[in-house]
Amino acid sequence: MITPELTRTEEERINSLRTYKILDTLPETDFDNINKLVAMICDVPISLIALMDEKRNFFKSHLGIPFNESPREISFCNHTILEDDLLIVNDAREDERFHDNPLVTENKVVFYAGAPLINKEGLALGTICVYDFKPRDLDDHQKEALRILAVQVVNLFELRKKNILQEDAERELKQRYEHLNDFAGHVSHDLKSPLANIESLTNLLRADESNVFSEESLEFLNYIEESTNILKDYIDGILMYYKADELLKRNTEDFSLSELTEDIENILIQKNDELILTEDAIMKNVNKAALSQILINLVDNALKYNDKQRKVVEISYTSDLFHHKFTVSDNGIGIPKDKQEFVFKIFKTLKKDSGKTSTGIGLSTVKNLVEKLGGTISIESEKGNGSAFSFTIAK
Repeated sequence: MITPELTRTEEERINSLRTYKILDTLPETDFDNINKLVAMICDVPISLIALMDEKRNFFKSHLGIPFNESPREISFCNHTILEDDLLIVNDAREDERFHDNPLVTENKVVFYAGAPLINKEGLALGTICVYDFKPRDLDDHQKEALRILAVQVVNLFELRKKNILQEDAERELKQRYEHLNDFAGHVSHDLKSPLANIESLTNLLRADESNVFSEESLEFLNYIEESTNILKDYIDGILMYYKADELLKRNTEDFSLSELTEDIENILIQKNDELILTEDAIMKNVNKAALSQILINLVDNALKYNDKQRKVVEISYTSDLFHHKFTVSDNGIGIPKDKQEFVFKIFKTLKKDSGKTSTGIGLSTVKNLVEKLGGTISIESEKGNGSAFSFTIAK
């Protein structure tokens, strides 16, 4: 029995084989079907899809034998992986490489034909091969079929590798998101306490009648309060963005839109302002918590960027067979056409004509929730003439 010498690319070949993560995996229908097909085409009792590991030949699919691996040193495939094309042994009993091989002397194997499984790096991962117990040959059609099916097996390996890489990337991305979520929560929480202290101190300074501030000092105090409020809104926005997914885990329920609108009115609407619901409806099997957060953010946005003495926000509702449809419109300052594409992008800072700055966190949260509820969101706005945000959620 002749055992072939290892080539200089053997270490590279083994390393490449292991990147496919297919050694010692369970049988899979796609590989078994190809293996059955090659046995039928070649009319043989034994067929294998074999992967040549360091010291063994692992059979990803095996037909006609009960075991799923064999020692590398007795494997015919150990010779095949050195070939660029088919290796055909018509009668192993008369071939000096195999005549005293245990597969021949004990298992009575006589005929062998195998095609190397060569990947895009030019490395042979293993073989697709057939055995018979009598001397024979393959005709041209069978040989070509063996070559074609070898390519298909490698294609399956490559697809499997891509899927594994994608799963690994998704797992890493999820882990990073969870770490970022935790980080945002901890940082936001840690920042809230000193901000509350700053706010309390400025209120105390204003309340203390013994303090006489110059006009310039009052201006600085106003600036401190305004900056503190902006930072508080920013932190609250970050927390809400990263906690938005928690709302999606809430149970669905039945409720009326007028009930939901009344809750929002109590939270956001001041004495001179007005929130109008054009038409009431009973919402069936809807995530109330998520819808409430979407509407709160949109109504709050409509009020925040509104220069009218009487701020008016209108919520309208319709539905079709597949979606609930909402529009939240206002009489506010509007958004210029050239800035509308940025309003849903988180941390995209937009300077409003009113002097207020928008970070986009609130509307990014809205878009995130809407899309995860199976819907879409769009904006129609004109500078000076208010805005209308229309969104859908799946039924």
